[in-house]
Amino acid sequence: MNIDHANMELVEKICHTKMEGKNNMPLVDMPLEQLYSYKGRNPRPEDVDAYWERALEEMRAIDPQIELIPSSFQVPFADCFDLYFTGVRGARIHVKYVRPKHAAEPHPAIVQFHGYSWHAGDWSDKLNYAALGYSVFAMDCRGQGGGSEDTGGVKGTTLNGHIIRGLDDHPDNLLMRHIFLDTAQLAGIAMNMPEVDPDRVGAMGGSQGGALTLACASLEPRIRRLAPVYPFLSDYKRVWEMDLAKDAYAELKTYFRHFDPRHEREDEVFEKLGYIDLQHLTGRIKGEVLMTVGLADTICPPSTQFAAYNNITSPKSVDIYPDYGHEHIPEVSDRTIQFMLGL
Repeated sequence: MNIDHANMELVEKICHTKMEGKNNMPLVDMPLEQLYSYKGRNPRPEDVDAYWERALEEMRAIDPQIELIPSSFQVPFADCFDLYFTGVRGARIHVKYVRPKHAAEPHPAIVQFHGYSWHAGDWSDKLNYAALGYSVFAMDCRGQGGGSEDTGGVKGTTLNGHIIRGLDDHPDNLLMRHIFLDTAQLAGIAMNMPEVDPDRVGAMGGSQGGALTLACASLEPRIRRLAPVYPFLSDYKRVWEMDLAKDAYAELKTYFRHFDPRHEREDEVFEKLGYIDLQHLTGRIKGEVLMTVGLADTICPPSTQFAAYNNITSPKSVDIYPDYGHEHIPEVSDRTIQFMLGL
């Protein structure tokens, strides 16, 4: 592992740095003024744009075979469905779909994404948007905690290791590539629903869900508003150099320990991860962005989140919470609803 002198000094100062002019609040990363200019460390593959255009062509060639099944969970003001579609490599993807009964048509919609290894969550946490007249599409990531398939050899869940799945294969076989494509395919399915206005679709989620929100809007630029909260899956090399390859990013360290213990392939590994690094995708976003960052986040370090944010060229703003890490942050849900009302 090669760490330049400046980065070594930064690593040594983690958890000790103080942010001047902000009541001496502790930081785990760069001072805020540096975060606003930081654009990432992880290598950008030369063919990353062609890579994603090829991936989108594969996705668009698929017959999604959409299936709607009424759920056993129902409420008076909305219809709830289990929606299934076929994604790349033949996986059946499960989505919780909540459609308001009395909203004007076409009406706005939200696509919603969950945290790493989790699932789409309860039906009840979609009802606030349905009550406002929005359809809601909440996707289970393939192979994680919900009802979507992982077709990489078995049906059902693989739960962990999704960042490194495919690192020893062709980049087109990276599992996160397929999950990113699932988000864009879902957005397109939502936009094609007769009850949905395709010009008023938003995306939201936290952690992995924040990452997938950014990926979705990068690959489906018709997304009008997106609200990622402390997004994951950005600037892998920076995470490694900060010695924070643990928790959500632990499989980076696991990979090197098991498969490249002398780091002879380190440059190759990080370049291949660059295909699924959000900082190399977010320049494609056209929608308006409201991002949330906690400066005490040691799970997805603030600099890695800003690497994705600072490469966005569309209208954007970021809410900063100096005393919060990778955890529930008060106000964020309310601020997201107010932001999405702009749809």
